[in-house]
Amino acid sequence: MQKFAVFNIADETFGIAIGRVVEIIKPQKIHSMPGLPEFLSGVMSVRGAVIPLIDLRKRFGKLPSGKKERIIVIRSGQEKLGILVDGMKEIMSLAPDEMILPPSIFKGFKTEYLTGLGKKNETIIILLDIDNLLTSEEKIMLQESMGLIEESGAGTQQADQRQ
Repeated sequence: MQKFAVFNIADETFGIAIGRVVEIIKPQKIHSMPGLPEFLSGVMSVRGAVIPLIDLRKRFGKLPSGKKERIIVIRSGQEKLGILVDGMKEIMSLAPDEMILPPSIFKGFKTEYLTGLGKKNETIIILLDIDNLLTSEEKIMLQESMGLIEESGAGTQQADQRQ
């Protein structure tokens, strides 16, 4: 059994492996940064750490639902990222027979974003591959922008070393 944090974006249900989730928080003050792709909303301060925020709705070309937005703070490599979603559903366990590899074309989503599909009762859960949400170029662009924030002193101190 694998556990996933399950959430909504527009009318789709997504899941992220629970081991990658640091915390789930309410929306924070976002500091926009020039020159980033549209789906990178900017950065936010969470417990003293400056964390970039990805709006998954914009990344996947969906409109915000206006429901109970949440930010899921995840770990990607040594970095933390925030992902903005329309709302959390639950923490769900999926057995191996409830998960399949994604089809080569799936509802307009690039399959490199996916690790597979989960099926629980009548619900299909799109299982995201966190490491592929950003291209190499986007990761470099984000790192350069984060470096500028730290150099200018606009960021906050890295106080959150325990996670």
